[in-house]
Amino acid sequence: MVGAGIVGLALAAAALRRGLSVTVVERDARAVGASVRNFGHCCTTAQSGELLELALLARERWLEYGRAAGIMTLQSGALAVARSRTELEVLEQLSASREVGQVVPLSSAEVRETFGDRSDVRIIGGARLRDDLRVDPREAVGGLAAWLAGRGVRFLWQTSYQGGEDGVARTSRGRIRSARTLVSVGHELDYLFPALAAEHEVQRCGLQMARIAVPEGTVIRPAVLTGTSMLRYPAFAETPAAARLAREIGERSPELIAIGANVMFTQRPDGTLIVGDSHFYADTMHPFQDEATSERLLSEIVALLGLRRLRVVERWQGVYASSPRQPFLVAEAAPGVTAVSVTSGVGMTISLGLAERVLDGLG
Repeated sequence: MVGAGIVGLALAAAALRRGLSVTVVERDARAVGASVRNFGHCCTTAQSGELLELALLARERWLEYGRAAGIMTLQSGALAVARSRTELEVLEQLSASREVGQVVPLSSAEVRETFGDRSDVRIIGGARLRDDLRVDPREAVGGLAAWLAGRGVRFLWQTSYQGGEDGVARTSRGRIRSARTLVSVGHELDYLFPALAAEHEVQRCGLQMARIAVPEGTVIRPAVLTGTSMLRYPAFAETPAAARLAREIGERSPELIAIGANVMFTQRPDGTLIVGDSHFYADTMHPFQDEATSERLLSEIVALLGLRRLRVVERWQGVYASSPRQPFLVAEAAPGVTAVSVTSGVGMTISLGLAERVLDGLG
């Protein structure tokens, strides 16, 4: 395996389940990419079709590995907040299309109970998304790697993959013989296999995110989504009301559309909130963050929670692989070498399920 982010670790875990000997090569001393820079939200319920199948399998694996490895996996679901009649219609339509209990409509009072009386008075309702999970992104990937190492997976940290051919992987620490090499390097696929990345239109998506302090004693267990989230996740976007919602948000808040906003947040075990995010696409990501974008996202969170002020603890740029052609990529990059990337923002959501499918396909 090349890469110790969530996709690489998922593949390692799936291989280990099948009794295979596994070596993981990772160029850094620990995972520092997209797998630790996200919300820690396994957005299961808002997927559809094949992605929902993979997300439900991944959910089973998160719970299994969480118990075995002592990784926080909260079955807290998600809360989708509606502040307009059209947003509420999207949620009602999704609820009607799913089995009873998977998407549960909520009243304004029920939603506001999660946030307290200070929350946005424009909240008119919402929905509880039953099957979503939360993990702590800063602990989950490292915890899974440590657990895999304890079960016999060999990790070569600070080791670069330099290519290979059938049966041999060349690394900065020498050659490794292998029956199959699986390469999961996310948005850096073009560094190793530029033609493959170009063929599948894999580019980079940059996100602006932050961690904020909230009043002591604030406890918000579910991941929280808003109207902008309903434009980005397929199960919402496929409802009849979704097109009308896109027009509505475009007219009401065109600046949110311009920055590709997905206004949402999750709470870490220390009580702080991971908030965000924006989306910007490019082959090479510029390193500079736009403060106006950060302020606009934060203003949405302040309004939703009814905060008088907030304190930003950290800011960062997330970067993940994205493609307009497919949400994930599994392709032969060279004889005996398979590239595996999640090319959308659902790496934590589907990777553990996708890995099972990839290993099954390899026989």
